[in-house]
Amino acid sequence: MLESKDLYCERDDRVLFQHLDFSLSAGQAIQVQGSNGSGKTTLLRILCGLNADFTGNIHWNGRPVKTVMSEFRDKVFYLGHAPAINKTLSPVENLRWFCASRGAGANEDISSALAAFGLQGYEDIPCYMMSAGQQRRVSLARMKLIRTQLWILDEPFTALDKRGVDELEAMLADFVDEGGALLLTTHHSLQMRCHVDAIDLDRYNSVADRS
Repeated sequence: MLESKDLYCERDDRVLFQHLDFSLSAGQAIQVQGSNGSGKTTLLRILCGLNADFTGNIHWNGRPVKTVMSEFRDKVFYLGHAPAINKTLSPVENLRWFCASRGAGANEDISSALAAFGLQGYEDIPCYMMSAGQQRRVSLARMKLIRTQLWILDEPFTALDKRGVDELEAMLADFVDEGGALLLTTHHSLQMRCHVDAIDLDRYNSVADRS
């Protein structure tokens, strides 16, 4: 499904990774690992098309991503470090905006998506009045509203309590079991029921930042 060949990226005259080859298939989960500064977030952003500062090749279903970028973005859900929500809007308003931006007419599913993340009763309050964990849940609820083949998640467990972590792990495993492809970074020790492969970026660094 997703394949990289000979990826190379440097920042501030330091090689983050080089000669990086990997492939991600349907029904597979991969955790990107590495020490601080090894390029985990940078790699995810490159794979999503949000960072063009690299050399090498990335293919989607056998075709160069740059030639099928519109199709690729329709099939990918990306979650970065930040919750990516407008805190002045309510959860319902945020998710309506997200559906509109993705061309998805899923407004009738918004309440059930929020309920799946334990946000009943919070649908219409401004997000700035919610805790960091609740804001993260609003952001994660977007995954319930669109059908994609690939989830690329950067530290998705940030700010979640134990129950939230368990629920998200179960959701990720369900996605993989149903044929989805998952690529994520996390400092959390995963306890998922599905197998998770690993890419250790320290193997591809010139000098890893071990601070």
